[in-house]
This record gives sequence, structure tokens and C-alpha cells, in this order.
Amino acid sequence: MLEFAAAVFFLIITPGPGVLSAAGVGAGYGYRPGIAYVAGLWAGNNLVAGLVISGVAAAVLSFPWLRALLLWGSAAYLLWLAAKIAFAGSRIAFIHAERAPNFWNGLALQPINPKAYAVNTALFSGFAFMPHALATETWIKFLILNAIWVPIHLAWLWAGVTLRRLDLAASVQRAINAGMALAMLTVVGLAVHAQL
Repeated sequence: MLEFAAAVFFLIITPGPGVLSAAGVGAGYGYRPGIAYVAGLWAGNNLVAGLVISGVAAAVLSFPWLRALLLWGSAAYLLWLAAKIAFAGSRIAFIHAERAPNFWNGLALQPINPKAYAVNTALFSGFAFMPHALATETWIKFLILNAIWVPIHLAWLWAGVTLRRLDLAASVQRAINAGMALAMLTVVGLAVHAQL
């Protein structure tokens, strides 16, 4: 069980679309919209976990044409998001919209987030610690996953809000944007490489 918890921590804390967008919403709009957005990310992640556990994701992805369509569609969206981050200039708040992203925006991101599927598949198909009680093990994994997932995403939100409050030089803000965009591109590259 400790190995599972460690895997959850390291798989979730690494930059991906969810944590980077949580930081971006925090940097751009503050805590209140950020909490709503993170709540949507949480609901979406649990939806993806449910799809992985139930086998629906595996059934849908068993069609090569549909797998390719979903892969390239989500990669295109994430590349667009990475470009927005990279070209935001000297403003860390890389999510620019007239209205702050909300619960529904967070919920919509996770089903197209390849990292969410990869992480949930790795966590729920591996790290067996109760092989004779699979249902109990699955519920315990859900509890552990969420107990770690929530504080990590709130920490990324806090980091974004904190960056918003700092009066950083324009060059530092551009460097932060470049680092976040590079992290997003890495996730997209790994997802595409894993599927090819």
C-alpha cells in the first residue's frame, strides 16, 4: 500500500495539464475561481478513474481509429494550451479569457487529458495489495488517490496565486511560462510516444 501511495504522489505531482492549468487559473484569477476549477478537475479525474476501472476506456480504445482520433484530438488541444502558455509573454496567467474558468472547464479537461488515463491505468491495474478482495482494494485505492490528489492540486493552485501576488520581472515570468509550456509538451510527447 505504501508503494501505491508513493506512486500516486510522484505520478500526480509531476507537471501535466491538470496541475499546470490549476496553477494558471490561480495565477490569472485567484482562489475562488481556482477552487471551482480544481473541483471540476477532481470530478473529471474520478470520472476517468471510473472509466479505467470499469473497462469502458479499454473497450473504447480497442478501436484503432477511435484511439488515434482521441489521441490526436487531445494532443492538438494540449499543444494549443502549451502554445498559449509559451506565448503569454510576461504574464504568468496563461489562461486568458473574459470569464474565469469554472467547474465545468475543469471537468471537461480530464477526459481529454492523456496523463489522466495513463496515471489511472497504472495505479488501478498495478500495485495489488489485496488480490483476494479486488473491490475493497479498488475502494482503498480511490481513497488514497483522492487523499493525495486533492492537496497536490490545491498546492499547485496556491503556487499560481502566490506567483500572481509576486511582482516578478518580465523575464522571470517569461521563463516560468516557457518552463510550463515545456512540461506540457513533454506530457504530450510521452503520451503520443506511448501510443505509437
